[in-house]
Order: sequence, then structure tokens, then C-alpha cells
Amino acid sequence: MSVAEPRRIVLFRHAKADWPQVTDHERPLAERGRTDAAVAGRKLADTGIPIDLALCSTAARTRETWKLAVHELPHRPKTVYEERVYEASPGELITVLNETPDDVQNLVLIGHNPGVQGLAEVLSGSADPEARERMSRRGFPAAAFAVVSFDGSWKSLEPGVATLLDYWAPSD
Repeated sequence: MSVAEPRRIVLFRHAKADWPQVTDHERPLAERGRTDAAVAGRKLADTGIPIDLALCSTAARTRETWKLAVHELPHRPKTVYEERVYEASPGELITVLNETPDDVQNLVLIGHNPGVQGLAEVLSGSADPEARERMSRRGFPAAAFAVVSFDGSWKSLEPGVATLLDYWAPSD
């Protein structure tokens, strides 16, 4: 795969979680979260992006979000459950993404706020005006995702090198 082809990253926040008496890491999805995760999967399929790899936080709510969303995709990408995505800052997420093998063209990262939103903002040196406006207006609610694109190898991913192409969030 040529590094001249733009790479795409889908930055996907987990769906709405419940608040039972469990540790934060073990919080499951709420009923609305289960519904929104499947809708988000359909919207992700509608983008037409052929996902090669999913990097998913090990938290229960992210694993459950991805399990429901991936069933809506035309093909199931390889999924890696990555402990470092849980509670990660944008800089820590960039470090994880820099380790991606160069044969991966398109990737989805399923994680948490504020890291996922911060990463979308930090990476996006430029943006589709409508996508930027929607993301600015809506923030990054549960089950939202942003699509960014950049040129070069994964090792070259750094703040400001990407373009925000698309943004979607469930309706309230």
C-alpha cells in the first residue's frame, strides 16, 4: 500500500454508558447507548470507508459499542483491544496511532472523551467547513464520530497534519 494514498482515521466515542455500582472501566452501555451504537455503525458503513483495523479501549462500554457497531459494517476489520486507549490524552493516542503498521490504510479508534474529541481537534489543521461547524456546535456526545484524513506514514501523524472530512453524532 502506498503512503501517497491518504489515510483515514475514524475517531469514535463510545455510546452512552450506564452508571451501575461497578468500576468506571466496567461500566456497560445504557439502553440508549446500545441503540445509538448500532445507528453509529450504520452511519459509519454509509461513509464507505473500508476499515482495515479497529483500535478499541479495553473498557466495557467501548467494547460493547464496537461489538454493536461492527455488525453494521460490510466487513469486519481486525480488532485490537488496547489498554492505552482508556483515559488517554490526545498525545497518548497519537503515540498509539504512530505504532500502526503502514499496511493499514484506514483505522477506527473507539475511545473516550475528552481524549477522542481532543484528538480530532488537535489533528485537524484544516477541515470541511460543514463538518467543523457541526462538531463545534454539537461537541462530541456519546456515539459521535469524526473522520480525519492525512498523508504519509503512521509514524508521521502529529498535530495539525490531518483534515477533518466528516462528523456525525446521534440526534438528541
